[in-house]
Amino acid sequence: MTTATGTKIGYTRVSTVAQTLEQQQTALDAAGVTKTFSDIMSGARDDRPGLAALLEYVREGDTVVVWKLDRLGRDTLHILETVKALTERGITLVSTSDGIDSSTAAGRMVIGVLASMAEFERELIKERTALKREAAKANGTKFGAPRKVDDPEHIATARRMKEDGHTGKAIAKYLGVSRATLYRYLADA
Repeated sequence: MTTATGTKIGYTRVSTVAQTLEQQQTALDAAGVTKTFSDIMSGARDDRPGLAALLEYVREGDTVVVWKLDRLGRDTLHILETVKALTERGITLVSTSDGIDSSTAAGRMVIGVLASMAEFERELIKERTALKREAAKANGTKFGAPRKVDDPEHIATARRMKEDGHTGKAIAKYLGVSRATLYRYLADA
């Protein structure tokens, strides 16, 4: 267990310019935050410079304070990855509205429950993706890049050229493919 001995650093985020950081900042000020990093952009975006700067700035023993846990990420899984990264570095997380404090047993329990939910969410996503992929295959959808040479006669010609002593480079140039593609076709046939 990490005891917070360092600085209280805040993070605020709103999704649009029309929204205001004021309510979040007031809550962070009341929690004793001395420095705040902010983003004005959707939580769904991965490139949040304020959050990235916060993660780079904080040190072991510091406490990251957020107004609500959902300010940290785009979904449960992303939030939990951020929380885990902070915790592994010895950084405490406090969410003023959610009543979560990772330095307490109750806070760690809530984070554990959220982690379980994130793992469950990840498994559901994997299952849905696999089911959709199988359904698409059953409907005739082909995945991956289309073959550059799919005419069996061209592949047979390439094989004859190889037997006649032509180089792989020359055969690939004749077919309009890379040598790697040529060798893959020759190996498949």
